[in-house]
Amino acid sequence: MNIRLAEAKDIKQLIRMRWDFTIEYDESKRNASFDNFEKECQSFFENAINSGRWFIWVAEENGKVVSHINIELIQKVPRPGRVTYPFAYMTNVYTVPEFRNMGVGSKILKIINKWVKENNYEFVIVWPSDESINYYKKNGYAHCTEPMEYFPS
Repeated sequence: MNIRLAEAKDIKQLIRMRWDFTIEYDESKRNASFDNFEKECQSFFENAINSGRWFIWVAEENGKVVSHINIELIQKVPRPGRVTYPFAYMTNVYTVPEFRNMGVGSKILKIINKWVKENNYEFVIVWPSDESINYYKKNGYAHCTEPMEYFPS
C-alpha cells in the first residue's frame, strides 16, 4: 500500500469517492446531478491540490485510491511573544467499504500525525461522526469542548 499526497491524476477517483461517501450516509442525495457535482468537485480538487493550503492524503493499492483524508491548513493571526503556527482542519475522511477495518485509515493518520508534528502545526481539529469516534481515539485524538457556530438565516 502506497500512502502519498494526491496528484491531479487522482481527481476522478476522489470525485467518485466523495459522491459515494455522501450517498452512503444520505440516500436523499442520490437524485442530485452527478454532472453538476463532478464539475464543482473537479474545480475544487484542482485548486486544492495546487493551493499549498490543502493536503489530500491518499492510500493507493494497485493504482486505485482506497482511502483519503483531506487537510486544510488554517493560518492564525500572530501573537506577540511566540511563533504562530497554523492548525490543521481534517475533513472528508473516507475508506472504500472493501478496505475498511483493515487499518488503512489508521496508517494514513499515523503518517499525518507525524507530518503535523514535523511541521509544528499547533493541533488538528476534526468533527467525527458517532461511528468514527473510536477510530480517532485509537489514533491519539481526544474529544474537546464543542465550538460555537453561527448560521446566517
